[in-house]
Amino acid sequence: MSTIRTIKLNCDMGQGFGAWQMGADKDIMPHIDMANIACGFHAGDPHLISKTIDLALQNDVMIGAHPGYPDKQGFGQRSLALSDEEMCDIVIYQIGALKALCESKNAELSYVKPHGALYRDMMRDKNIFRSMVDAVSCFNLPLMILASSNNQDYLDLADRFDVPLLFEAVADRTYLANGQLTPDTLPNAILHNEEAILNQVKQITRYGKVTSADGFILAIEADTLCVNPSHPRAVELINRIREQLR
Repeated sequence: MSTIRTIKLNCDMGQGFGAWQMGADKDIMPHIDMANIACGFHAGDPHLISKTIDLALQNDVMIGAHPGYPDKQGFGQRSLALSDEEMCDIVIYQIGALKALCESKNAELSYVKPHGALYRDMMRDKNIFRSMVDAVSCFNLPLMILASSNNQDYLDLADRFDVPLLFEAVADRTYLANGQLTPDTLPNAILHNEEAILNQVKQITRYGKVTSADGFILAIEADTLCVNPSHPRAVELINRIREQLR
């Protein structure tokens, strides 16, 4: 028996810099529920952040901070060796910048989702996760993390800082048997076939499960589903995912 879960679509937005633009933000924004806006370290700049906030407001989309490592050359996809204090400070700095721009427009900042390598490192290293919840606790916001078959350790640690967690699944990424995402360095990390993506979405939303790349069935309960703005047919695919959620 299947049950449709109420799941919001989230997407990474504002990931250009200066004259360089990435993703079809204007076309995608009307079809999502939550915009993860880059905060300037891995991508984004003050003007682009401001315009992306405007776009989210025009489409009644929730605004989330999307902090990453200070690594524009690597698009935030490379891990950096930072102390716990440095890790906490770079996250507070980025969230604070986005929050200030939101407040200048009477917009509300609703949650935080780390980007790229910072997200992956947070999920594998409890010390980094502790730095994340420590930083996010300064803003009284939820932290978005990867849904897994065992979320209890993350919940226990977040509770110490009084930080709520939002659990996400990913539409077009494959999973390992331990519930983590397949590393980008492996050839099967991303699902490119649209029907395979839609089948994974159906399994997540109807059955609360996902099949790992090596065939294990994993139980996951997600509050939100991440969709990829860089897919060649992103708008059409997101619309098909939205229709399936209906």
